[in-house]
Amino acid sequence: MAATPLRCKSMTPSTTLNKKLAAPDATAKKKTLIAACTAHATHDGLSDLVYVLLPVWQEMFMLSYVWLSVLRSAYALTLAALQIPASSLSGRMKPAYVLSIATAMTGLGWLAAGFTGSALALGAALVFAGMGASAQHPIASAMVSRAYTGNAKRPLGVYNFAGDIGKSLLPASAAFLLTFTTFHVTATVFAIVGLLAAVLIWALLKDVPTHIETEPRASASRPVETVVNGSSGAFRVLLCTAVLDSAVRMGLLTFLPFIIKGNGGSLPQAGLALTLVFIGGAVGKFACGWMSDRFGTLNTIIVTELATALLIAVVLVSPLPVGLAALPFLGAVLNGTSSVLYGAVTDVVESTRLEKAFSVFYTGTIGSGALAPVLYGFAGDHAGVTSAAMIVVATAALSVVPVWLYALRHPGTFND
Repeated sequence: MAATPLRCKSMTPSTTLNKKLAAPDATAKKKTLIAACTAHATHDGLSDLVYVLLPVWQEMFMLSYVWLSVLRSAYALTLAALQIPASSLSGRMKPAYVLSIATAMTGLGWLAAGFTGSALALGAALVFAGMGASAQHPIASAMVSRAYTGNAKRPLGVYNFAGDIGKSLLPASAAFLLTFTTFHVTATVFAIVGLLAAVLIWALLKDVPTHIETEPRASASRPVETVVNGSSGAFRVLLCTAVLDSAVRMGLLTFLPFIIKGNGGSLPQAGLALTLVFIGGAVGKFACGWMSDRFGTLNTIIVTELATALLIAVVLVSPLPVGLAALPFLGAVLNGTSSVLYGAVTDVVESTRLEKAFSVFYTGTIGSGALAPVLYGFAGDHAGVTSAAMIVVATAALSVVPVWLYALRHPGTFND
């Protein structure tokens, strides 16, 4: 008898009205998705632009590998550290404001970078750009999830794919421009791209009710706990594996231009190499998702991480044409693993605590991606690029150990 009043209460007219208000129409959904995809493509593309510019900055400022890694981390570590604070802004401001202002900040950061005359000033500009970039992932993904409540997997897949498009197009375009013009002009061009993206995002979202929430948020004070075996162990294992996986990915991308250069490649070929990796990564997100459904999460993680280690070694020791041919396959397993790990979080965390879990997950993986290149940079300075790349290979191979050991102790945890 106690269940009846509760059921009746949940169907009150005011609640029904709120649900209707929270459900955007088809036009609003499309605008939200286009704006989120624009933000993802722009921010991911501008973030990965750094990899193409590392050799340019090395020559401009006579920097060591460690200091090049510091410049990369100035952008990425700022982005990682502000993920959770940036996500809290959506509770105080309309997400349309946050996302458009943040994108404009990134554009202005790159504009400042184009006029810098020292490595220190360049680092400060990259920190400012990273501050703007920190809002994109939590705000845009939440907007898409809210707009497509109950059926958000496919739109979120489109949103994630847009990021890979940005990673593929912007670094390749920068490598092409650098063959005809200077770094300063190239940075200015991409700063304008960021500012135009901010204007487009604002135009699309200004009349869309993106601030409405249909479900209560998980409390930030509640710990991340999983429903697997009654402990948080499965989530921690996934996070540990993802942290190592992110270190591998960012370490490879940092050294890839130098590996290509060491194998006799030119700057445009370094840009092409990055593009091949990112294109393969876009395909890998779909392919590895299919593998996970077909063969299980654990098996997919083990296969893709070991394949990553093997293919990095192939690129390192092979002639340039063979290495370039291997890069799309490397990109597929390199990027695909991260998607499998991200998707597995929903299998081991209670639905009411996913927001907190993903904020921790993003912070850990992005933070790892920011710090790892600095550690690899020390190896590069003292032992050379080849030795540093072999450490990346070893990290990829070791990343399967935590999840494999946990699965041995708790069979069936990852639906295998």
